[in-house]
Amino acid sequence: MNCEEYLARAPSLRPIARQEEAVWINPRLVPYDVTKGVSELVVSDADIADAAARLKRFAAFFRRAFPETAETNGIIESPLRLLPHLQKKLAETYGAKIPGKLYLKMDSHLAVAGSIKARGGIYEVLKHAETLAIDAGLITPDDDYGKFAEMKEFFSKYMVQVGSTGNLALSIGIVSAALGFRVRVHMSADAKQWKKDLLRAKGVEVIEYDDDFARAVLEGRRASEADPMSYFVDDERSRDLFMGYTVAGARLQKQLEEMNIPVDADHPLIVYIPAGIGGSPGGVSYGLRRIYGDDVHAFFVEPATCPSVLLGMATQAFEGVNVHDFGISGRTEADGLAVPCPSGFVTRLMTNQVAGIFTAIDAKLYDYLRLLDASEGVRIEPSSCAAFVGPLNLLRLPDAAAYCKAHDLTPARLANATQIAWATGGGFVPEEMWTEYLATYQ
Repeated sequence: MNCEEYLARAPSLRPIARQEEAVWINPRLVPYDVTKGVSELVVSDADIADAAARLKRFAAFFRRAFPETAETNGIIESPLRLLPHLQKKLAETYGAKIPGKLYLKMDSHLAVAGSIKARGGIYEVLKHAETLAIDAGLITPDDDYGKFAEMKEFFSKYMVQVGSTGNLALSIGIVSAALGFRVRVHMSADAKQWKKDLLRAKGVEVIEYDDDFARAVLEGRRASEADPMSYFVDDERSRDLFMGYTVAGARLQKQLEEMNIPVDADHPLIVYIPAGIGGSPGGVSYGLRRIYGDDVHAFFVEPATCPSVLLGMATQAFEGVNVHDFGISGRTEADGLAVPCPSGFVTRLMTNQVAGIFTAIDAKLYDYLRLLDASEGVRIEPSSCAAFVGPLNLLRLPDAAAYCKAHDLTPARLANATQIAWATGGGFVPEEMWTEYLATYQ
């Protein structure tokens, strides 16, 4: 189907095709009770609990292999930070009303990988390593998993491969190398040079393609299938990646409770998560919805020049649609979000559960970056800064305001809202890159 055929069926996508800053509100969103049973068949609460338990078992390994995790007893988790100064600055700069309180979930500063991919990417590698070690009789689930720090010789027989634009490669590469795996990363043209350099410094083999993410994944999958000792982390299809992200729901719940922040109908939780292929925002929002039901409103955010998840869900073509089908380039400064086709697994699973998707213009990502740095002294990648377009436009864009009205998000309830911009990367950015980022589009 071509662009005009899609637009004839869904005229609301015309602003998206024009690459404007816009919002798509999901017409297929249904009450949580309706989706609970169906989604349970794919990913259940027991599955999420199993993933959380596996990460807890590996805490002993992280304490040994990554001393920076000792402070959190080997658990990789990020702070939740209130942003009162940025909230005020955004409102003043753009003439917007941002109700409630604005927070930053700082997955940008997760230990080991410095991005949200420390959740899904690391989890999948750990599960693979655990399976190999158990099958070889080297460990049981009741053992001290600190032993994994001593199994490098065993894992050196195996390879892990992945296709990535950057942050997933860092998470996969760093933890795989620490375990002893041989690692090969297939990187698209969008990947930043500093990420390639960091991976090579960790002993990771990096193969570069003068093409987009889809090509990197295709070549990586093909190379891995040809090697019986290789395991491919498939960002387009992986359930295990998704499972790693879902654990964030219970982790955030604990943080909110410790901060005495209620979440209920009168105190809604509104979350904005940048999306590339869809796995990390899908998993996080799925985990949150399993806990909070209709009291959480999960929005994804994508670059206006690469809104693949939006198009996949809106057209219901899922992985069968490409941004190029709409005459959209797919090129964006938000390198971590430069994915032309979405995950079919995630877009299908989340099609009734995501509130909507905002799009962000590249130049504004750097404006948000500068405002955050100046007002709060916090630095996150341009890709992460896409999240701020959500709270900024929740009441400014008519379709988003209509969503609030339709879901009984009254002014009184919004005044009590907890709005969270989910920072997806930035912790490992070299100092010289910050100088470049802060000067871009000025």
